[in-house]
Amino acid sequence: MITGDLVTLRPIEPEDADTYWRWHRDPAVTRWLAHDYDESLAQIRKRFAERPVNSYSSTAFAVETLADRTLIGTVALRDATPETALAELDVYIGEERYRGHGYGTDTVAAICRYGFAAMRLHSIRLWVVADNDAAIRAYQKVGFRTDGRGRDAFRRDGCWYDMVLMSLLEGELE
Repeated sequence: MITGDLVTLRPIEPEDADTYWRWHRDPAVTRWLAHDYDESLAQIRKRFAERPVNSYSSTAFAVETLADRTLIGTVALRDATPETALAELDVYIGEERYRGHGYGTDTVAAICRYGFAAMRLHSIRLWVVADNDAAIRAYQKVGFRTDGRGRDAFRRDGCWYDMVLMSLLEGELE
């Protein structure tokens, strides 16, 4: 079991599909997601029922509160290879009442500890929309640093946004 101070991470279950479907209907959740294609509840249930098992190259977890095991979000390390010891991080908190209270930061710290200890990664990186100030602050609290910027790399609602590349190296986790 992967735990932080506020959250625990567990494998995603088929029964989680309904909650994810509800989150993906919330514009505040999908605002900065790289994909925003609508899926029916039946499509999400099918996708969750057929999820591949977690592996070194792609591991995803449901985020629950440590206090009462409420499902609040998701986090993943993907595109990892032993040759590079590098993985990409994806994360979001879907439950509105848990945003802005440290759950996202704790989730990122927990998955990074797991990546460095269990997966023996050397670097974890992510791309974040430059206008997503709350996410950038959360990543910085964990120790992520800015590595670069992709200009006009993300399009939403007819507008182009820059993307910021951030990374955390083994030993930098705060």
